[in-house]
Amino acid sequence: MSFSASVLTLYPEMFPGALGLSLAGRALEAGTWELEAIQIRDFASDRHRTVDDTPAGGGAGMVMRADVLAKAIDHASPPGDPRPRLLMSPRGKPLTQSRVRELAAGPGVVIVCGRFEGVDQRVIDARGLEEVSVGDFILSGGEPAALVLLDAVVRLLPGVMGNAVSGDEESFENGLLEHPHYTRPQEFEGRQIPEVLTSGNHKKIAAWRRAESEKLTRERRPDLLAAQPLAK
Repeated sequence: MSFSASVLTLYPEMFPGALGLSLAGRALEAGTWELEAIQIRDFASDRHRTVDDTPAGGGAGMVMRADVLAKAIDHASPPGDPRPRLLMSPRGKPLTQSRVRELAAGPGVVIVCGRFEGVDQRVIDARGLEEVSVGDFILSGGEPAALVLLDAVVRLLPGVMGNAVSGDEESFENGLLEHPHYTRPQEFEGRQIPEVLTSGNHKKIAAWRRAESEKLTRERRPDLLAAQPLAK
C-alpha cells in the first residue's frame, strides 16, 4: 500500500509544486505515494465561502473557523483513518529526522495548512491535531512547511532513493551534522582534497569523517551534542 498524503489548504494549486519533480515527483508518478490537495473553502456553508472570522477577545488579524475546518478534516480523515493529523504551526514541536522516519514508516499523513493569525484552538483539540514546526520563523501560511515535511518524508520511502543507505550518514541521522564532502578534480583553486580521503584506508576515513562531524556540530549546533557520546 502506498503512502497517502492529504493536504488541507486554501491554495491547493501550490501542490505538488516541487514535490512533482526529482525523486519525489518520480515516486509520485510511479504510485509509491499519493497526494491529495483539498480546498478548505469547499466546506464553508455561506455563499462567500468564508473560512475565517475576527479573533475572540479582539486583536489584529483573522482566525480560521473551527466549524469549517472540522468539516474539511472529517472529509479527508473519516473515522478509522490511521494517519496522523498534523497542523503546520510555528508553535508546534520542531520537526526532527526521527519524527520524519516515524512518519515515513506509517500509512501517510493528513496535513492542515494554517493561514491568517492561526486556527481556532477548539478544532485543534477536537480533531487531535499534532502541531509541527519547521523552524523558529514565521511563514505566510502552512503550505511551504507542508512541502518541506513531505519532501523529507517521501525521500525515505522504500525505493525512492536509488541507494537504500544513501541517508544513513546524513545530518541528524546519528545526532551530528554531516561531514564535508569532496569529489574531482583533485585540486580546485589551490585547494586539495584531504589526503586521508584518497588513502584507501577505510578505517581512517571513517574516523576522519566522524571527527569532522563532531567538529562541525560543536561549532554550529552545540545543542545537538548534549545527548551524544563523543568518540575520544
